[in-house]
Amino acid sequence: MALSMHKDMNNQMDAGKYVRYTPEQVEALERVYSECPKPSSLRRQQLIRECPILSNIEPKQIKVWFQNRRCREKQRKEASRLQTVNRKLSAMNKLLMEENDRLQKQVSHLVYENGYMKQQIHTVSASAATTTDNSCDSVVMSGQNQQQNPNQRPQRDASNPAGLLAVAEETLAEFLSKATGTAVDWVQMIGMKPGPDSIGIVAVSRNCSGIAARACGLVSLEPTKVAEILKDRLSWYRDCRCVEVLSIVPTGGGGTIELMYMQTYAPTTLAAARDFWTLRYTTSLEDGSLVICERSLNASTGGPPGPSSPNFVRAEMLPSGFLIRPCEGGGSIIHIVDHVDLDVWSVPEVLRPLYESSKILAQKLTIAALQHIRQIAQESSGEIQYGGGRQPAVLRTFSQRLCRGFNDAVNGFVDDGWSLLGNDGVEDVTIAVNSSPNKFLGSNYSTMFPTFGGGVLCAKASMLLQNVPPALLVRFLREHRSEWADYGVDAYSAASLKASPYAVPCARPGGFPSSQVILPLAPTIEHEEFLEVVRIEGHAFSPEDVALARDMYLLQLCSGIDESSVGACAQLVFAPIDESFADDALLLPSGFRVIPLDPKPDGSASRTLDLTSTLGSSNARAAGDGEASGYNLRSVLTIAFQFTFENHLRDNVAAMARQYVRSVVGSVQRVAMVIAPARPGSQLGPKSHPGSPEAHALARWISRSYRIHTGADLFRVEPAASGDAILKQLWQHSDAIMCCSVKTNSSPIFTFSNQAGLDMLETTLVALQDIMLDKVLDEAGRKILCSEFSKIMQQGYAYLPAGLCVSSMNRPVSYEQAIAWKVLNDDDANHCIAFMFINWSFV
Repeated sequence: MALSMHKDMNNQMDAGKYVRYTPEQVEALERVYSECPKPSSLRRQQLIRECPILSNIEPKQIKVWFQNRRCREKQRKEASRLQTVNRKLSAMNKLLMEENDRLQKQVSHLVYENGYMKQQIHTVSASAATTTDNSCDSVVMSGQNQQQNPNQRPQRDASNPAGLLAVAEETLAEFLSKATGTAVDWVQMIGMKPGPDSIGIVAVSRNCSGIAARACGLVSLEPTKVAEILKDRLSWYRDCRCVEVLSIVPTGGGGTIELMYMQTYAPTTLAAARDFWTLRYTTSLEDGSLVICERSLNASTGGPPGPSSPNFVRAEMLPSGFLIRPCEGGGSIIHIVDHVDLDVWSVPEVLRPLYESSKILAQKLTIAALQHIRQIAQESSGEIQYGGGRQPAVLRTFSQRLCRGFNDAVNGFVDDGWSLLGNDGVEDVTIAVNSSPNKFLGSNYSTMFPTFGGGVLCAKASMLLQNVPPALLVRFLREHRSEWADYGVDAYSAASLKASPYAVPCARPGGFPSSQVILPLAPTIEHEEFLEVVRIEGHAFSPEDVALARDMYLLQLCSGIDESSVGACAQLVFAPIDESFADDALLLPSGFRVIPLDPKPDGSASRTLDLTSTLGSSNARAAGDGEASGYNLRSVLTIAFQFTFENHLRDNVAAMARQYVRSVVGSVQRVAMVIAPARPGSQLGPKSHPGSPEAHALARWISRSYRIHTGADLFRVEPAASGDAILKQLWQHSDAIMCCSVKTNSSPIFTFSNQAGLDMLETTLVALQDIMLDKVLDEAGRKILCSEFSKIMQQGYAYLPAGLCVSSMNRPVSYEQAIAWKVLNDDDANHCIAFMFINWSFV
């Protein structure tokens, strides 16, 4: 008996001791761990039954093994993460030390130049004091000649491989002097702070020929992979139309010389596109770095003449390129230099700042290359997860196709099949047609056009904006589509995706009420660009409109809406798609592009929209304009809309497109007046109320109908009070008063609100029409309203109990009581339903 008790105690003690597992047992446990890292108690017992080799191990010990295994996995991941961060910090430290050395060299160079200039001035002054002849001029000229002579290239024959190699080696030396030396006076861009997770160090040129930008950063890709991506310029440079490699000459050490012809798009309709004829040299350095450098071939450099196109202006690329250096532990350090001369004198004077801005070059070319590499690196490592089952490469292709299609529409190249139509006597809108759209859409979409003829029509216009921040304007156009878009035109564009004849040959006057829902697809890692699907929800006026009031979908790309981001160019591009949204879906992009012509002022704070007055009000302005009274910005807005057409309807579609673009331009001008900062010297007054005749009539109807139905006055009104006085009292009423439409077959939509109502809904009069009543009331409130609706229509009014509603920012709002009443017009016909929420407050 005693011996039996002693054995039981020993068994219990053994159960708590460390168990040494055999390799076969560890392998069995690892298989289970790979399938389920945290098995339940039942699963562990089942494992013991199914695996005889684990039969001598207690379930508690198996539980401990899985706990330890999860702990080791967590420690391993954390150690890997810390090692990655440490490598990034080490590489960034190395990069910053090299940048510091370069800056010290630049300072030494400037000190030397300063001393040299002082010596020259002293020499000239001494000569002027001792003689009255022109010796001072000869001294100055001799100094200039001493500096100019070293830059004069000897005459050479670059039409053969040896001559091309000489040009290539010279290009390499000049590029490296810009990338890591002091050949260009670089000034770091504001807001580009270096760090392990930052995009890198970005600088722009100062006082050099042409415009130049420089960037250096870290990526987790190997140098050969980085070089492969960067050489594919079409994949990341959105303004590149085409690149052709016309000749390849191999060099020693595995390098290559390529003769290349590149065409780039013009950013607006007001200037010609640019092309480049360049030599690109790819080689490796002794330290293992890869170099891809490039420069234009012209009369001064020598080399064979390149192709020419009558629709392009030849621009010059000065020595530029990429220096890709391997990092210890993996990854690469990238130095990028872009240096071009865009022939600024060939563009209208008002657009010259666009071609003289190194910041715009940095945004469009230098930063774009670095961002593209970082995006692919994070996608490859699995750090970015996209929803919707789309591969990252597919989403990038959608973005590229949207940009490329919009650029094609803006430029309208003849070799793509575009030709101009005559105008209607006013040259504000340009109409171009393409009767052979397969040239730029591809032969896969030939079924989209009827056998009896059709094509694509583009209506486009450019305009100059004064004191309108591009980011703010594009953000408004994105969030408040109903303020400028016409539902009938959207329906016509959506109908072009169907094989059947088009259902809406022209825009319907007045359009339909609609609202939009934005469904994000793929923001980039710096969140400077958003790819999204927009669902436009149609709401019919009457039963005969139900067939047209259907939901439609747009694929939309929005970029540059962050005011604090580097480079203020912003655009909104969209194309209709159908519900299937295949990877090879036809895209016919339209949209807006806003490019600043003048530098963005320093210290400009981010502002919020405060559209308390209608767009037609001359007193409207943006909140925060008191601080921005010194804001002085010019920008150029480019608008382009594309439509498909059948040949027999071409003139009708052209008239509709011309009228629609003019309407959009008018809407954008009104929006620009609202969001533009106040002019210097203007005084901030109280919030204004909408003062149109329609608003005066509505205020009178609301007040009179409340008195007729309830027998009480909504507010005290003098018998001889003007419409403006009634409207002012309604606007300043302490309770939230708002009106809803009463159309059949559609959800009630807010059409008017006083200031208290706008504050409660946390919205503006401009965005109010995008809010529906059933989205504001909670479930209990909707049930009460449905039960009381017949009473409202028969008796004229109804009292609703206390409840909750939701603002446009999804914040709950409580109210003590609500009153709903019918609003009758001057003919005593039903106009709308008014609601008054009494003593409301945010919960």
